[in-house]
Amino acid sequence: MSQNIFDTFIIGGGINGVGLAADLSGRGLSVCLVEKNDLASATSQSSSKLIHGGLRYLEHFEFRLVKESLRERRVLLQNAPHLVKPLRFVMPYHRQLRPAWLIRLGLFLYDFLDGSDTLPRCKSIQFQEDGLNPLNHTYKKGFEYYDCKVDDARLVVSVAKTAENKGAKILPRTRFVRAAREGDVWHIHVEHEDKHIESLYARSIVNVAGPWVEQVESEGFNIKAKGAVRLIKGSHIVVPKLYDGDHAYILQHRDGRVIFVIPFERNYNLIGTTDEPYEGDPALVAISEDEVLYLCNAVNAYFKQAISPDAVAWAYAGVRPLKNDGQSAAAKVTRDYSFELSDHHGKAPLLTVIGGKLTTYRKLAESACDKLRPYFPQMGKPWTASAPLAGGELKSVSCAEYMQKITAKFPWLPEALRSRYLNHYGNNIEVLLQNCQKIEDLGEAFGAGLYQKEIEYLVKHEWARTADDILWRRTKLGLHLPQAARRRVADYLTGQST
Repeated sequence: MSQNIFDTFIIGGGINGVGLAADLSGRGLSVCLVEKNDLASATSQSSSKLIHGGLRYLEHFEFRLVKESLRERRVLLQNAPHLVKPLRFVMPYHRQLRPAWLIRLGLFLYDFLDGSDTLPRCKSIQFQEDGLNPLNHTYKKGFEYYDCKVDDARLVVSVAKTAENKGAKILPRTRFVRAAREGDVWHIHVEHEDKHIESLYARSIVNVAGPWVEQVESEGFNIKAKGAVRLIKGSHIVVPKLYDGDHAYILQHRDGRVIFVIPFERNYNLIGTTDEPYEGDPALVAISEDEVLYLCNAVNAYFKQAISPDAVAWAYAGVRPLKNDGQSAAAKVTRDYSFELSDHHGKAPLLTVIGGKLTTYRKLAESACDKLRPYFPQMGKPWTASAPLAGGELKSVSCAEYMQKITAKFPWLPEALRSRYLNHYGNNIEVLLQNCQKIEDLGEAFGAGLYQKEIEYLVKHEWARTADDILWRRTKLGLHLPQAARRRVADYLTGQST
């Protein structure tokens, strides 16, 4: 066998796959990750854009998951300060739903499980009856607590860059075909975008294919599906801003669920999510008219300014691959994760990852490393808890202090653009703006603050290939650009590749 052998081959370029690639690479193992589409092109780009403990999970007594999530919230605030930002939540009190004492108890427990002063503590609040209050006059009081927001797809790319910086081979648009054990290693076949089939070898495989995890087992390993995964669809809508301020709302709905209303892209609110069983092809998931109406009705029960489906500027849906814990109601299915491990006489392990959530990706990766450790005695120690993600290496200064440095270095850069660059790229803003001394050096302007220089950076450094990669994942500028401008971006990329 003349080819190099990777220690670990990872299937899936969502948050859990890239998180494991980063962790293993930093422990000294050789890693290859494949993703059949773009990074973060499925579940990981379809979240509520939150890093949170999961307040509502307390009702299902998932105390360990909430405590772990709150700890990871602190870790990400420290390691990705350019991406993860504190967010104040306001919960209007609805007297016909959860009793006030139960909400107070839940928020107290939320703070207690956090056990730190990283974010402000929860408190009760009174709503002013004036023109500034966007809520219906029915709601006189409520509660306030803090969690964090994040650009989910940018987080995936940042973790993938961290993995690459540690030596991992990251291969988007490369489809896993099949694998078979040959002695102590796996012989793997992958298909590249040009339909070329390549053979690879690895000492272990991790299946982190999300909604496709059981399909990969069936088609790639000839393993019969066990029904361990339950697919749940979650959908979101984006509407023009309903209120002033940079805080979010968490609304109790009549069916017992909670709905988030979150500031999004300056002039919008992100509203979600739904929870519906899903049985179709995850690649074809889409929001339904009933879901749009459900989210509109949930908001209209609280806000003075009513919204209708006609107000929706953008909508998206994703499929969560959750652990099948036997719950009948979709909203009650656990967001925790689990593993299935098999090997051949103690060699060539196959590790399958089921479940998980955006917030806990790093801890999931550590747990997966623990599962693989017996096969790799040379594996290094855990390291990610205190290591900045790519873009977050601000050398012990705050984002505000780093912004001052960037302002002094690039005084010609418009403030809004400078802020977006910093929040998207962190200290990699200096790579993006290398050799730029005036606004004209950014090249062609496509609109909404998108310039040729940024597109070139995303193609060269962040695996971007298509207009969707750039406009809807690595940035959300598709929301601000007219269709003609979006076509111009696509045409520019096509010209670059010919």
